[in-house]
Amino acid sequence: MTTTVLYDDRVTAVAGARVAGDHLWLAPDAMAAATGWKLEPQGLCRGDACVRTDATWVDADGHVDLTAFATHMGQPVVHDGDAWAVGESAGVRRDALLSTQAPDFELPDLDGKLHKLSDYRGKKVYLYSWGSY
Repeated sequence: MTTTVLYDDRVTAVAGARVAGDHLWLAPDAMAAATGWKLEPQGLCRGDACVRTDATWVDADGHVDLTAFATHMGQPVVHDGDAWAVGESAGVRRDALLSTQAPDFELPDLDGKLHKLSDYRGKKVYLYSWGSY
């Protein structure tokens, strides 16, 4: 079975992942490939940052519970079938959450006329989006 892990800007196909309810267990090399976090003696490390692992995050075979780690880091985890997505921590995006001003963009109306969001600054704007997926 192949599991797809979406983490940061990575999309990684992982063979041999183990699912236990809402927990995804990855071999250390798969964890590093999917997330950039490597299992080291001091914990899970990425670059100069290390997070001490909880005893429940690593099993006897050395597999890492990605869900428990992500939850500890404040990252939401969702899964559907064999696809698992780990979101960004709200703490990382705090600067984006402090602003109520949306970035400028341009979209056509039904007649093809382009409208910039910045043209409506100072006015209330209701944006509705829809996707067929």
